[in-house]
Amino acid sequence: MAESTGSNNFPQATVVPKKQRRISIVWIVPLFAALVALGIAVQRIMSEGPTITIIFKSAQGVEAGKTFVKYKDVNIGQVTKVQLAPDYRNVELTAKIDKSAAGLIVEDAKFWVVEPRVTLSGVSGLGTLLAGNYIGFEVGKSTKSQRKFVGLDIPPAITSDQAGRQFALKAESLGSVGIGSPLYYRRLMAGQVIAYNLAPDGKGVDIKVFVNAPYDKYVNSETRFWNASGLDISVGAGGVEVRTQSLVAVLAGGLAFDTPSVGSKIEPVAANTVFRLYNDQAAALKQPDTIAAHYVLYFNESLRGLSVGAPVTLLGLPGGEVTDVGLDLDPKTMRVRGRVEIVSYPERLVAHLNEKQVAAGRAMLRSGQERHALMQGLVEQRGLRAQLRSGNLVTGQLFIALDFYPDTAKAKIDWSRDPVEIPVVPSTVQDLETKITGIVAKLDKLPYEAIGTDVTKVLVTLNQTLQDASKAVNRIDADVTPELKMIVGELRGTISSADGLLKSTDATLVGKDAPAQQDLRDALQELARTARSLRVLTDYLERHPEALIRGKTEE
Repeated sequence: MAESTGSNNFPQATVVPKKQRRISIVWIVPLFAALVALGIAVQRIMSEGPTITIIFKSAQGVEAGKTFVKYKDVNIGQVTKVQLAPDYRNVELTAKIDKSAAGLIVEDAKFWVVEPRVTLSGVSGLGTLLAGNYIGFEVGKSTKSQRKFVGLDIPPAITSDQAGRQFALKAESLGSVGIGSPLYYRRLMAGQVIAYNLAPDGKGVDIKVFVNAPYDKYVNSETRFWNASGLDISVGAGGVEVRTQSLVAVLAGGLAFDTPSVGSKIEPVAANTVFRLYNDQAAALKQPDTIAAHYVLYFNESLRGLSVGAPVTLLGLPGGEVTDVGLDLDPKTMRVRGRVEIVSYPERLVAHLNEKQVAAGRAMLRSGQERHALMQGLVEQRGLRAQLRSGNLVTGQLFIALDFYPDTAKAKIDWSRDPVEIPVVPSTVQDLETKITGIVAKLDKLPYEAIGTDVTKVLVTLNQTLQDASKAVNRIDADVTPELKMIVGELRGTISSADGLLKSTDATLVGKDAPAQQDLRDALQELARTARSLRVLTDYLERHPEALIRGKTEE
């Protein structure tokens, strides 16, 4: 309290220092709770993975909170939101990715919807029938992260971690091949088609195939690829050939590859090497011929049945093929004849020699002069000629046969012409057709009705004759036999010296069971049966007079 000083007796103020405020213990608990919550939030934020956006054309089978993102069948995230994109044409999915998989979300990563798919090349996604659809994922090779992606409409045919190599094929057309079509090596499934596009120049198709390990090591510089789709049916002078790889290739299409047996050095190739895709196996595995000789043939007969690719043989062994079939016109004489261009591969013929002669034959082929001398000797001295022959009577296919005709007229080769002409001999096919046509024409001119009528008259007369003969036999059996008995009796009384002979004669001719009478009865019965057979034959010929020429046909 202030004390009074002085006369006025007023109180005086005293300065008292201000007391310090203390925080109440009640605020410690909320502060501690806030710090804990902040720590948990920070820890959660740091432990969570990235949030990404994926654009799809549709969200069939995708649900927020239920659809997972999987990589190698391991859940690495989950779809948290499904909504329409701002353009209203696509669907926008929001997915939360685990922290452990954050490093996989790079700019070339791929996403797609995994669902049951049934195609001609196989069945996939069967596990989603019970567990539901999920988002498939394939890691990329980039190191730059990204958070917005465009999903694939079709799952990739192969994954980045699949062992094997990729190659490119150049084809004239796609045919029945599609993505996922199988690729075969010696009828073993070795890979598949993963992509195709129209060539930049628009004149072909570029196809990408993936060859699985270990089959990819069999792809080298001499490997040939061909289209093995469906049934490969070829009809030619050699007959009908049917080739196929498997039932899947017949239905869904497919490709195949192999390496032909060639003498050149085989070198390995790198991935993405470009190969040509052949139309069929025969064209792909056809042996390369380093030596080819072109010739022309002129025929004065029909070339129907002869086509490009028909074989050219020497003594029945294949040695070339037909390259062109056309006509040749002489403007001066207006003579038109058939023109056939062929190519000969001497190496194929030399390969048929024995081991001792192969080396000498190949050495001879290396020199053009020796090849010309050999061909000239075969034509001018041995009578080598070309001839059209039938390779298949059913299809009518023809081929060119080179054979030796030493009795034919002499001919020379003019090496100044290009291509060189080989002399020919007429085909036997035309002569055979002419003879058959003449025979058929003669058969058509035969008077079948008149012949049938005459035969019927002859058979009726013969039948009547046989009936008269049968009546005469019966009359002889009834009348002549008693008279013979009387004559024999008189002869017995007159000629006693022939008694033994007459007894023998009586035993032979007289009596019901005499051998002569029995033989006579058998002969007459056989004659009667013959008459009946002739009567049956007559009836048949009346109905079928053409049987005299063509023979009896089955009913």
